[in-house]
Amino acid sequence: MPAPMRPPLDGLKRQLDRARAERGQKPRDGFIRETFVLPRPDARLKAQEWFDRWPKQAYWTAIESWFERPNDVIEFTIRRLPAAD
Repeated sequence: MPAPMRPPLDGLKRQLDRARAERGQKPRDGFIRETFVLPRPDARLKAQEWFDRWPKQAYWTAIESWFERPNDVIEFTIRRLPAAD
């Protein structure tokens, strides 16, 4: 007896592609993220500004990732919760 045929998955694939396009592939974990590309001194000031405005203890503010680019430029992503509870 041959194995049953698999159902076509074209409809499911289209639905997933449409849903991913609508939400823009952004993580849905409740955090607000912003990415900056700044010279090192300005990057430090921007990070300090975020931590002063949205303290880590209340907003879970954190540098999520960072990368050192040529010419002493830093690219970093910082995240925080939208509101403190």
